[in-house]
Amino acid sequence: MQKILIVDDERIMLRIATKILSKEYETICAASGAEAIEIFQREKPDLVLSDLLMPGIDGYELHRILQEKSTERVPIIFMTADEREESESKGFEVGAADYIRKPLKADVLLRRVKNILDNIDKIQGLTEAATLDLMTGLLNKTAAQREISKICASAQGVLMILDLDNFKLVNDIYGHAMGDKVLIRFSELIREMIAPTDAAGRIGGDEFLVFCEDVRDEKIIFDKARLLNYQLLISAKNFMGEDMNIPLGTSIGAVLVPDEGKAFATLIDKADKALYKIKHHGKHGCAFFGEGNSTTEHKIFAQTKMILNERNREPGAYFVDFEKFKAIYQFAQRLDEYSEKRNQLLSLTLDTDETPEEFLRLLIKNLRRRDCVTQYGCNQFLILLNDAPADKIEIVRQRISSEWSSKNLGGKITFEASEI
Repeated sequence: MQKILIVDDERIMLRIATKILSKEYETICAASGAEAIEIFQREKPDLVLSDLLMPGIDGYELHRILQEKSTERVPIIFMTADEREESESKGFEVGAADYIRKPLKADVLLRRVKNILDNIDKIQGLTEAATLDLMTGLLNKTAAQREISKICASAQGVLMILDLDNFKLVNDIYGHAMGDKVLIRFSELIREMIAPTDAAGRIGGDEFLVFCEDVRDEKIIFDKARLLNYQLLISAKNFMGEDMNIPLGTSIGAVLVPDEGKAFATLIDKADKALYKIKHHGKHGCAFFGEGNSTTEHKIFAQTKMILNERNREPGAYFVDFEKFKAIYQFAQRLDEYSEKRNQLLSLTLDTDETPEEFLRLLIKNLRRRDCVTQYGCNQFLILLNDAPADKIEIVRQRISSEWSSKNLGGKITFEASEI
């Protein structure tokens, strides 16, 4: 049985962590950094789970001391109630395998520990163990910065920072275990996207660093960004269900090397500025550092189109939240002033006390791609029928009523309609 050393100056946290882990692992507890050092040398645990902020020897210092005293890498997970991002960043910088928030959740802690221990089993040799991020299998922050810095000094290509858009919502809505699955899958997609000779690493919770060697055409990177976003969305829906509506994606800040220099610090700063640009202009795409690179106005326009394009071209109506529906409706009113085509607004109320997710899926499936649907309140739905004569309303009403009735799920549907 694999052995875990749990370190925390709060006895209650030791008891909670022990209760969660003891069914699957052998656990040893230490109430201080000094005690942990003594136990570590005697017990040789497979992993250390340590509080970050402790009197005397804190988590950072404990990791440094244990690493100095060991001939092998010491996998450590930091746990803390500190919400500041710089705290997490420093944890990864000093070589932590992972970082988990208090209060501890059993499923999250078990999944994180299992991911790390499984990856340790897969890693062969001490050199690899010292350089890989144990959750994703990519280079860790220290190794990624070191290796890519060397590459930038002597090679040509594209340096990229990749950041997951809206990833926090995955953790908040679906839980950290699902967030881990997304991170692992995203890492797999990065490996599939790059050549075997390229370099990739995880440098933060949901931030990654990639160097594609001998790539000079920016269109290649734009294509990679488009494919990465497409595949990530497919994977997320496979994990969380087709009704997953988190705008999950990746934003990429890129810089050409050596066009923008060879010094890693300079290049990473420029890539970060490009990332900021794409983050504040639509997300889910790629931006190159703009000053002095070869991006033409045509390429900028092509990139903007990529951001604007619908990412998930599936059959059925276009589902949006109410605020977006309101904007679409108001624009349709303007179009009707100058067109002979007429749009119809249809309101449907389902008489049920339950959240009718199945009914929403039915609506989307049985309407055209040109139609628009939103949910307004718990059981009211609005449909904008684009370019539809008045008799189209009755056809839609009959189709939806028949489909819903065939499912035997209950709930009477009330229809109201008007031309917009």
